[in-house]
Amino acid sequence: MDLVNDAGLLGCKPSSRPMDSTKKLQLDFGTLMEDPSKYRRLIGRLLYLCITRPDITYAVHKLSQFVSKPCVGHWNAAEKVLRYLKKTPGHGLFYSSSSKPTISIFSYADWAACPDTRKSMTGYCLFLGNSLISWKAKKQNTISRSSAEAEYRAMAQATCEVV
Repeated sequence: MDLVNDAGLLGCKPSSRPMDSTKKLQLDFGTLMEDPSKYRRLIGRLLYLCITRPDITYAVHKLSQFVSKPCVGHWNAAEKVLRYLKKTPGHGLFYSSSSKPTISIFSYADWAACPDTRKSMTGYCLFLGNSLISWKAKKQNTISRSSAEAEYRAMAQATCEVV
């Protein structure tokens, strides 16, 4: 809650989602911020919070791409993450002692997700029983020619994590 308080959003309306899925963040997303260090500080704190809050990992990853030249639109998107954190203070990792020791992994790819580079996004979640033990959301290193190729790369990365 300190993050929300420090940003001056304690009295704001909470959000049920960490990011607006209809908006594609780009390098030029409005006017440049007058004080970019404010945005950089917030993103650094959110990155640290991702250690225990995998539900915001994707949104924070997207926002961290713009720390070199943050715009007002990026700040507004970061505030949406804070409003989500305000609504979900009890969310986080839970490790059950009674779950079965089975390994499950789920992978995801968003083909050409970045409008600036046309690179795809990869994401995966690795579970031991009901407990999340590893997760990642990352832009792929190469540009995929199809959604099937992007999915294949995502599955390959997830498989490497299991091994």
